[in-house]
Amino acid sequence: MRAATVRRSALAASVASLVLLVTACGGSSDESDSADKATGSSKSSASASAGAEQAPVKALTAAELEKAALVQGDVADLKIEKAAGDDIVEPEAVTVDKAACLPFAQALFAAAQGKPVASTSRSVESEAKTTGADATSDDAAASVTGGDHTELTLSSYEGTGAADVLAAVRTAATACASGFSVTVSGDAQKISGITEEKVTGGEEQAAWTMAVEQEGMKVPFDLAVVRQGSTVSTFTTLNVTAFMGKKVKLTQPQPVIDAQVKKLG
Repeated sequence: MRAATVRRSALAASVASLVLLVTACGGSSDESDSADKATGSSKSSASASAGAEQAPVKALTAAELEKAALVQGDVADLKIEKAAGDDIVEPEAVTVDKAACLPFAQALFAAAQGKPVASTSRSVESEAKTTGADATSDDAAASVTGGDHTELTLSSYEGTGAADVLAAVRTAATACASGFSVTVSGDAQKISGITEEKVTGGEEQAAWTMAVEQEGMKVPFDLAVVRQGSTVSTFTTLNVTAFMGKKVKLTQPQPVIDAQVKKLG
């Protein structure tokens, strides 16, 4: 079973199918972050609008974006692979029951948004554990899935496109905080409990935690969206052992974010 298939299934396929697969095989600174918490969503909207008014910047070409994207060895103890083919969710494959939620849903499922000049994706996971005769089922799952997974998508935009995308995701997160339904490549899921978190890096950034529910099972997901120049990077993180009933506490993949922002300059 290809690890990439498990990763993409964890994001887009049904929870039941994923379990079978596994068992078979903020603002632009700390100051603005504090202000956002103090004044609520109106401040977040104002911050996003301010970002959208920045001077236009040149978009990275496809070749430049590939050069700037993370590769194996850029982050210690993590396995980094380029996503391709069925591992990539196309924007049109994501539909929602509330139109206002679409930007957030596309970001969550690592689909490029708006009209990017170029996009590329990476799958990032902790190195698989070595398991022996006495390994538990959780250890076996971790050896297949690599524990925490982060789906990373980079998209470059002309003009203020990158700032506009981040603003749209912020607005959608606020409008859809109570939850919404999403279908990804035919698989229906429910997003609930969207709560803003703190994350650092880039010229603009925002992050949230939430639950993805299907067939009565709720699994925690983290999402971070970071703008550096003309490029938006989205980081969706989950732990597949949660699909097996294990309680997990996710944290934003800050080392991955820091490494990606550094390469983008």
